[in-house]
Amino acid sequence: VNIAFKDGLLKEIDKIAGEEQRSRSELLREAARAYIEKKNRWNAIFKFGDNQVSELNLTPEDISGEIKKYRKLRGK
Repeated sequence: VNIAFKDGLLKEIDKIAGEEQRSRSELLREAARAYIEKKNRWNAIFKFGDNQVSELNLTPEDISGEIKKYRKLRGK
């Protein structure tokens, strides 16, 4: 796999890899794994939300109202 990076980004990658005493490849593999895990978690959250909307027959107004209630409680 060949990947092109702008010089500034490549310098940051190399700096972090050096600080962590690992290779550039190891750092980029870990970054890819972290991105994929994060993406999968968000997909699961949105899927759960979609299922809740369907199961509970929620409207956009219902959701907006719940968000407002939550924010009000959290603000106290």
